[in-house]
Amino acid sequence: MIPMFPTPQFSMNDPWLPLRLWILGVIVLGIAGLDLLEAEPPSLSRPEFALPQPGRIFEFPADHGSHPEYKIEWWYITGHLTSEGGQRHGFQATFFRRAGDRKTNTNTPSQSLTPPTSATPLFATDEFFLAHMAWLDVATGTFSHEERLNRRGWDAQAATNRLDVRNGNWSLKDLGPDAQGQPKVELRGGIQADLFWRMSLTPKKPLVVFGTNGVSRKAREPSAASHYLTFPRLAVSGELRRGSKTERIEGEAWMDHELSSSQLGEGQVGWDWTSIQFFDGRELMAYRMRRDDGSTDAFSTVAWIGKDGRVSQWGPDRFTWRGEGQWKSPRSGGTYPATVLLTVPEPDGRPGPTLRIEPLCADQELSGGIAGVPYWEGACRVLDAQGKEIGRAFVEMTGYAGHLRRAVPGTGTGTGTGQKTTNANVATGTQRS
Repeated sequence: MIPMFPTPQFSMNDPWLPLRLWILGVIVLGIAGLDLLEAEPPSLSRPEFALPQPGRIFEFPADHGSHPEYKIEWWYITGHLTSEGGQRHGFQATFFRRAGDRKTNTNTPSQSLTPPTSATPLFATDEFFLAHMAWLDVATGTFSHEERLNRRGWDAQAATNRLDVRNGNWSLKDLGPDAQGQPKVELRGGIQADLFWRMSLTPKKPLVVFGTNGVSRKAREPSAASHYLTFPRLAVSGELRRGSKTERIEGEAWMDHELSSSQLGEGQVGWDWTSIQFFDGRELMAYRMRRDDGSTDAFSTVAWIGKDGRVSQWGPDRFTWRGEGQWKSPRSGGTYPATVLLTVPEPDGRPGPTLRIEPLCADQELSGGIAGVPYWEGACRVLDAQGKEIGRAFVEMTGYAGHLRRAVPGTGTGTGTGQKTTNANVATGTQRS
């Protein structure tokens, strides 16, 4: 039986609820406003936070953990699963860490995952942890999602010496090697009291470091970059609890870990991203950084991962990302491409196929209730030119329902939305496509 810990909620019968929400709103908007006033870009000679450096030698398991010297960091897992009876599902679990503002880059590590003491406050102000969970039941078209925001403290932490991230009862943790010596990761997540899952994830292919010499550039500004680490294919097994029913789940997942201090460059408004796992054992990752004039930024990338784990990367002159049709969100009003047509080169550089990426359900938009920017993140199928399904994908499309600079630190735009707030827990609902 999976342990189930219902998420704390505001009571609608609480007579103090309007006042509580008003106070929370004042705190969120007030501190966000202070962040947006920081219009001066950080100095590259003495940055407030660390910047990704070429040639970095990663050391594991420590580099799977937290890096407090960087302003933003996230651990991101998506996957396609099958439950008992052959029902198909998609899921997303993302743990974000965002540092509070600093005068200088002290490279001071976070507190480790230890019980609060007089020296470790219940809630700190040096780091903030945002987390998203989403689940798609393909058969019913039901898409459920939830967001959380907590300050570092007793219910939100990230270890610096290993992968061990927690936000409430959601967690992502390195369990150490299995009997065969393979690394094993456990993910626990859920949506309110309706869903809860526990998964074991075991890499089927080696870790990949995207970019050039260990740095993944996102814009012409040197600070708009990240260290981008990926396990492109993990075997998943575990349990899904829905109400009183617990059932086995299995499938495959993709896991990203990025650390950065700035992601957007001048003139960029958002990005389109996909990860594809082909049935033939290869993978593909592509992102298109979108500019405010609708063009594709020169620092966009497509990367093939061969069956042997070797990576071939190409710039935007070698691939095209086109939308076909439209889907309009009934909640945010954002209009997204209904289908993606991705034309990519072969790994050896020869002209390659046009892949058709279709959502398993149209409505997989997360409302962005905490950060304030909705985005589309969904499970998809991948078809070849003859309409045959050749792989499975996840697609992320941001900046279609609000300017992304409100949520993501960028060069010359301050530090973003300012998620420095009291602990908040927002359930953003369930919808059917």
